[in-house]
Amino acid sequence: MSATRVATLIAYALALALIGVLEIVGRREGSRVPTLAQICGFVMRYRVGRIPLGRVALLGFWWWVGFHFFAR
Repeated sequence: MSATRVATLIAYALALALIGVLEIVGRREGSRVPTLAQICGFVMRYRVGRIPLGRVALLGFWWWVGFHFFAR
């Protein structure tokens, strides 16, 4: 396994760990840090005029993830 691949895997593992820590902090009583569900809800409600821009951006993000990680 190359050093670049190891560094990439470590970076993704750290990002997932950070998301997990933020989720735990956000679920504490009286926390001002939003949970992942609250952030997703805000993004899904975001509109510019009649265009649901948050939903379009989320769809584009999922397309990008699928294209880069799952398409082979």
